Amino acid sequence: MTVNNSANLSEEYFLSYLKLVIEARSFSLEQAQDYMIKNFFKNNSYMYGKDSYCNFLQAIETLK
Repeated sequence: MTVNNSANLSEEYFLSYLKLVIEARSFSLEQAQDYMIKNFFKNNSYMYGKDSYCNFLQAIETLK
């Protein structure tokens, strides 16, 4: 997925992305979270801003 660095990414964006990773790779939620932090955020939680990272964490809580 292409990401525009200037916009805050929504919880809905991360819900869709996490579901895609879980389904495509047969990952658990925890594995998908680790994958996203490593590959999407490049081990930098605030790469796309604090609001985007908070929305990512909220999406994880929603999926629990």
